Amino acid sequence: MAVIPMFPLGSVLLPGEPLPLHIFEPRYQEMLRDCLATEDPSFGVVLIARGHEAGGGDVRHDVATRAHIVAHQDIGDGRFLVECLGGERIRVDAWLEDDPYPRADVRPWPDHPEDSVTESEFAELQEQIRALYRLIGTLAEAEGSTPPDDPEFAELPAASGERLFRLAAQVPMGQSDRQDVLEALGASDRLQALTDAIDNVSDIVRFRLQ
Repeated sequence: MAVIPMFPLGSVLLPGEPLPLHIFEPRYQEMLRDCLATEDPSFGVVLIARGHEAGGGDVRHDVATRAHIVAHQDIGDGRFLVECLGGERIRVDAWLEDDPYPRADVRPWPDHPEDSVTESEFAELQEQIRALYRLIGTLAEAEGSTPPDDPEFAELPAASGERLFRLAAQVPMGQSDRQDVLEALGASDRLQALTDAIDNVSDIVRFRLQ
């Protein structure tokens, strides 16, 4: 277990995803300075369950993702542009006082090592994603907007859990569904959560097409 800085957001960061941030609140300016003073500058990104990003007083989930800082730029007036990359999944064991910024006692929370998804299940999932993109493209054309580019399935990770995170990042689902994908205990549960999310988005698109 380790105490690390935490950044509550209104969106979920999945492992392997890029995360651009604009740091302007004084407490997160201090957090950034402290992170950059370490050998591995990183912090936890957690979804806000209730409340708002600015000002504090929010209620947070307990499963999060460690974000590694890969680049930063000082843009003046104490503000920074920061580029991060989602790393390992973590579980919060205890929230500490938000002084001077949110912190938590966390531990890594890997998938069950024996839990995996078959290649045929991955092939079926990828076809479900393609079908969703075709459906979204139909809606875009009906509404006079630009259809999305095709999903990208090249150079996917070999490990089932990581591959599912990479595929999930391409599905335009709500934050609650993304949190379900993040919290899934292992690859098979994550596959089910992702399939349910695709079904939810498909139902919404079909309703808008009526």
